[in-house]
Parts: sequence; C-alpha cells; structure tokens
Amino acid sequence: MEPSDEKTTPSASTTSGDLHSPTHDAAEAGHPLAGKPWMYRSRRIGPIYIPAYASPPFQLGLVAIVCFLCPGMFNALAGLGGGGQFDATTANNANVAVYSTFSVVGFFAGTFANRMGIKLTLSVGGIGYFIYIASFLSYNRNQNGGFPIFAGALLGVCAGLLWCAQGAIMMSYPPEASKGRYISWFWMIFNFGAVLGSLIPLGQNMHSDAGGVNDGTYIGFMVLTFCGAALAWFLVDARQVQRADGSHVVLMKYPTWQSELLGLLETLKTDSWVVLLFPMFLASNWFYTYQFNDVNLARFNVRTRALNGVLYWLSQILGAYIFGYALDISRVRRSVRAKVAWGVLFVITMAIWGGGYAWQRQYTRAETSAKDYVKMDWTGGGYVGPMFLYIFYGFYDAAWQTCVYWFMGALTNNGRKLANFAGFYKGIQSAGAAIMFRIDALGAPFMNEFASCWGLLAGSLLVALPLIMMKVRDTVPLEDDIKFSDETIEEVMPTLARDDQEGKVN
Repeated sequence: MEPSDEKTTPSASTTSGDLHSPTHDAAEAGHPLAGKPWMYRSRRIGPIYIPAYASPPFQLGLVAIVCFLCPGMFNALAGLGGGGQFDATTANNANVAVYSTFSVVGFFAGTFANRMGIKLTLSVGGIGYFIYIASFLSYNRNQNGGFPIFAGALLGVCAGLLWCAQGAIMMSYPPEASKGRYISWFWMIFNFGAVLGSLIPLGQNMHSDAGGVNDGTYIGFMVLTFCGAALAWFLVDARQVQRADGSHVVLMKYPTWQSELLGLLETLKTDSWVVLLFPMFLASNWFYTYQFNDVNLARFNVRTRALNGVLYWLSQILGAYIFGYALDISRVRRSVRAKVAWGVLFVITMAIWGGGYAWQRQYTRAETSAKDYVKMDWTGGGYVGPMFLYIFYGFYDAAWQTCVYWFMGALTNNGRKLANFAGFYKGIQSAGAAIMFRIDALGAPFMNEFASCWGLLAGSLLVALPLIMMKVRDTVPLEDDIKFSDETIEEVMPTLARDDQEGKVN
C-alpha cells in the first residue's frame, strides 16, 4: 500500500529507512512527535516498501486486518444466509438484536472514540465477534436460541465501537488527495476476510448438499475472530500518527465526556447538511437481508451458497478498487468527481436492481419454504444467470459503501468530526438492518422486500443530490478543520510549512 501521489509519497531517503527522513528531521528540530522515534522510520526490503509504523498506510493496514478477521468472518457467516443454519429464524432474531443495539451505540460511538481513543475503542469492539460466532456453535449443539440473541445484543455494542473507530481512521488519517485509495485499500483487505471465511464452509461442505454448516466452520471462524481482537492492541493512538508531509490528525488534545457529548450535538449543528446523507446511510445495509436470506439462502444449497459468498466478496474487492481509485483521479476537480460518482451510482442502481427484479419474479417465499423444495446446486441448469446477478450485487455494495465514505471524507478532515460522522453512518445503517431483519423474520413476501431495497436506494440518492452539488469542495482549508478542535494550526500543519513559518518569524 505505498502512496502514489507526489504530495504524500516519502522521498527516496525516507523509503529506504535513512535517519534523515522528513519525519526524523522533524523530530530533531523539536516538532512534537507523540510516539517513539522508530515509529516514524519507513523501510524498504528489496522491492517491498514498508511504511513507517505510525504512518497512515501502516495503521490503516492494521485496521483492515482487524476487520478482515472480525467483521470479515461475520460477513462470511451472514453471507451463507441464516448464520449457516438450515432455517433463518434464529439468525434473524440474533441479527435484530445485533443491529438494534448497534444502531443506538453506533450513533453515539463518536463520543466514545473521541474520549477513549481509537486503539481502545477498536480493541474492545473486536471481542463481540468471537462471542457471537461461539453462540452459533452452541446453538448447533443444543438449539438454545437465547444465547445467539444475547450474543447479538453484545455484538451490537462492540460493533458500534469498532466501526466508528475504523471509519474515523479511514477518513481522517489520509491526506485529501488519497482518501479514495485509502478507502479502497481498506475495503479490499476487509472483504478478503469474507472471501477467506466463505472458502472455509465451501471446503468443508464441498461434497454436502445439506442445509446447514458443520461445527468445524464455526470453530474456524472463532479462531480468526479472536486473533483479530488481539491484533487491535498493536495500533498506535491517533495523536501519534504522522503523515509523510509531517502533518498530524486534527483531534482534541484534552477530550472529556462533556466535551465529546457536546461535540456530537455541535457536529449536527455546524454540519447540518450531513442529514441529507442519512437516507443513504439507512440504505447501505438494508439490502443485505434480502440478498443473503431471500436470494442466497432461499434458492441455493449450502455449498452453492458458500460459492456465491466467495464470488460476492471477491466482486466487492473489484468494486472497491475501481471506485476508490477513480474517486482520487487528480486530473479532475474533487467537486466534479463527486457529481460523476453520484451519476454512476444512480445508473448502476437502475441496471443491477433492474436485473434483480427479473430474477425475483421467478419465485416466492411460499414456494421456497415448502419442505419438498429442492434448492439449486451449481451443477444444475440455470445457475449461471443468478451467479452473475449475485456477483453484481457484491460489486454494487462496494461501490455504494466506498462512495458514501468518500462523500463524508470530502466534507472535512477533522478526526473528531469524522468520528461523529462514522458514528452517524453506522448507527443509522444498523437501524435499517435491524428493521429489515425483523421484516424478513415476520415472513414478508420476497418481492415486497426487494421493492423496499430498490426504492430506498434510488430515493436516497435523490435526497443526497443537493449536498453533492453544493457542499463537496475541491479542498477543505486547515483553518476550517481546526475550528472543531482545541489544537492549533502549528501543531497539525505539514512539517515543511511549519519550518517555513518559523523561518519567517526568526
């Protein structure tokens, strides 16, 4: 993940690990570095470039691996439909619990992240994924539906914290010119976790046409999620992060619970336009229930569902790469890129979900719920069409998520404010998921659920259009970012600019 634009790429001396790198010179010049000197030295081992430990690329990589191992495994399990069980009822009830608590905690999680710090928030957040998957292993053996519901409620609290911290890192650590690429790097690594997670049940159930996965699948997921929760402790605090140009993340030096609770309200007051993105937030996880339960679980047997999961998450990697890098094309002004991204999202919403409508017309919940219903296998006829539809669904999800994060990141570079944005995003997103899981648990017709997905996606784009047209600027001045912090411009500005300023004074 080596930075590629001129403003953010370290010099040759920096990348080779020379002690006279910009960050090392800054430390000797007396500029404030909160971490140890070794944290700010990059390395090159042959052709492999290793960013400095406290640099945005390295820290984003660590966060992506944590999410690869924790939410990635959760996504792989969810992608099987019904939490890997034959019947989706228990998983639906657990997911209602997940997203109900997630929606509440997530909305206010920016306060916790800003007060507790990014590292602690993320590490606490990873624990819930291990317990959640353990509950399904328990259910596989004793059919106790209460444990998954409790674990789901706990996971909602933990996930709200984890995803808020992740969003703050992904949107506030990179320089403006690289935000799309940072989002794509994260999304590709994170979704590779879901690819790996889907390969586990695919390998274990390759020769099975059963409806549910075996115990080994859950145990494999548990090992991986535990490793992810432990890895979060290797992150550095946000105030220790330094970009290649010597600038720092804009934060609160002395946050208190009072300042951060008031900061949440202040964000809504000073950036009230962000509410126009709220419908897009709501839509961003709304369609998962339909895709995982009403398409994958309803129509396919377990090994084909696992294969569909692999293809779905692989297409997310492709979608994140294409959209992330396209959003950072420097030859086009950022305000123009935002408008083009909106237009592309609208077009693919009509095209992909239009194809989904043609597929959904072929079956109903009553047909697929019958005891004698034979689910589709990849060896049977007619599989190629729905396979490509499922691939496009995955591609679309990555495109949507990447653009939403990029839109938020284009509004500000302030880490404190972006933590609140991330909290709003995950809280509202989870509220939508909870509602949709409950609708599905109540047995709503598949076509009704499909229509709600397509309508909400298209409608939310229209609501967001005024913000895209009027509030996305080509750059956000540092003077604007610093208003929402108790830091000074001199403490966060790039090293060279700081040196020039001090030279003029002297």
